[in-house]
Amino acid sequence: MRTIEPGQLSIPQLQGLLQGAIAPRPIAFVATCDRQGVVNLSPFSFYNLFSAHPPVLIFSPALRARDGSSKHTLQNLLEVPECTVNGVTHAMVQQTSLASSEYPRGVNEFLKSGCSPIPSIQVSPPRVAESPVQMECRVIEIKALGQGPGAGNLVICEIMLIHINEVILNEQGAIDPYKSDWVARLGGDWYARSSHGLFTVPKPLTTLGIGVDALPHSVQRSTVLTGNDLGLLGNLEKLPTPEDCRTARLQMASVDMTGVDANMTGVDANVTGVDANMTGDALRESGLDQKAAGEQQVQEQERVHRVAQKWITMGKVKEALALLMAEEASDH
Repeated sequence: MRTIEPGQLSIPQLQGLLQGAIAPRPIAFVATCDRQGVVNLSPFSFYNLFSAHPPVLIFSPALRARDGSSKHTLQNLLEVPECTVNGVTHAMVQQTSLASSEYPRGVNEFLKSGCSPIPSIQVSPPRVAESPVQMECRVIEIKALGQGPGAGNLVICEIMLIHINEVILNEQGAIDPYKSDWVARLGGDWYARSSHGLFTVPKPLTTLGIGVDALPHSVQRSTVLTGNDLGLLGNLEKLPTPEDCRTARLQMASVDMTGVDANMTGVDANVTGVDANMTGDALRESGLDQKAAGEQQVQEQERVHRVAQKWITMGKVKEALALLMAEEASDH
């Protein structure tokens, strides 16, 4: 049995040890705003429920370990003592991780992470649409636990309203841990998933990721790519070069598409039979050629997005974005 006196360790060493020992910890995805209404969104794993009557939760935005500066969430709460606390599921964990990046004050992490803000009813900050449980809170007290780097600040909140997506409820009306699929933090890059167990999420770049808002519009609106896919793409340090895009296009030409576009029988599958007995002139006169071309373009875009998604799962995130940008450029 190893015995450790906290004062014998550096702050990063002690924090890493405690995060590994006191785990798994639920994640509060907290939205706040300043006096001007500028929104901030950030996750905190120093968080839990502390009372049901009244309903009270507490989370702690600690002072930064490197220099003792306060986080934007804390600064906002001192100006506007309201927040929303949103639960984090596996389907949004990469976006949540991206939102933890140290973007400058005034940058809206909803835009950077690709999360969707929806208006709250009783408080000013918005809720996170992707979260199946969203709580509107008013701050009762902020209690500083110290002054130096790593010192916590207990934000004691009363829960005013709870919004629950009914899809995570069981037949008895209780929240089902399999349907909700919550994630929690451990030490290092480790996370726990309520429905499956342990997995890892690499910490965001020390240099800031480009953000989901910097991705091509067709990527942001993709019906194929998931929120986690977008979060990984947005965490890239910079956009691919034109040469990267050309290389990705060439790589795609040799990709084995088995299982990627299994439901597609060709780029004009949906128009087979429409123009089979029609001459080119008749097709143009009917206007159906424009519709067929549009369908073909959509199918090709989906095919490219599925290849990119496959590459993302293989860890080839930069190559995936290069391919998506090449596809976007070819449409214009």
